[in-house]
Amino acid sequence: MCPAGLEQIGVSIRLYESARDPLAWLILAPGAGAGHDSPFIVAFASALASRGLHVVTFNFPYIERGRRVPDANATLEKCWDGVLRAVREMAGAASPLFAGGKSMGGRIASQVAARPDLTVRLKGLLLLGYPLHPPGRPDQRRTAHWPRVHLPALFIQGSRDPFGTPEELRAALAGFGGDSRVMIVDGGDHSFKVPRSAGRPQDAVHAEIQDAIVAGIRDAWEGG
Repeated sequence: MCPAGLEQIGVSIRLYESARDPLAWLILAPGAGAGHDSPFIVAFASALASRGLHVVTFNFPYIERGRRVPDANATLEKCWDGVLRAVREMAGAASPLFAGGKSMGGRIASQVAARPDLTVRLKGLLLLGYPLHPPGRPDQRRTAHWPRVHLPALFIQGSRDPFGTPEELRAALAGFGGDSRVMIVDGGDHSFKVPRSAGRPQDAVHAEIQDAIVAGIRDAWEGG
C-alpha cells in the first residue's frame, strides 16, 4: 500500500499504523539483500506498530527494478531524502520522526542525517545491525560520516555479527557525533538470529529488541 501523499516517490511504500495515537513515526528501510516485503521488515514493522508507532517502510529503486546489486550511494540517499520529505509532510511538523533500518538501510539513513543540507527535522536514528565493515575486512570502515551525525542513535548489534563485532562498534562510536546507545543481542547474527543452543525462542529475542526500540524512541523524544 502506498499512503496518500507518498505516490510521488516512485518506489513501493507501506504504512503500518498504530491502533492508538502514535508515540512517534519511524521510517524503517530494508537491508541490501531484500526489499521491504522481507519477513524481517514486515515482522518488525508490524510489531512496532502494535507497540504504538506509525511505521513506514519502502523499497530502494534497484529493488523496484528487480535488480540484486544496490544503487550508487547518491541514488540511495536521494531515495531516502524523498521518503523523509514526504513522510514529514504527511506526519505534520509536530510529530516526532525517527529514521533507520536494517544494515544498509540504516547506514544510508545515517549518511542522509549527516548531510548539512538536510531540511527534515529528525529526533533520532535506529540502526539494526550496522554494517561497520564488509565481513573479513575490518579496515574498510563505513564511518567517515559519523562525526557529522548530531542525533541520538540506538545501535542494536548481534554478538556474532560479521559486519562488526560489539567491540569494534563500541570503539568506533568514539567518533560518532551524537549521543549513542548500544544494545547487544547475545548470540545474535547480522539479523539477530540466535542458535538453538542459546535456549531462547527467536520470537522472544525479537520481542526484547522491539521493546528496546520503543523505549529508546520514547527516551529520545522525551529527552529532546
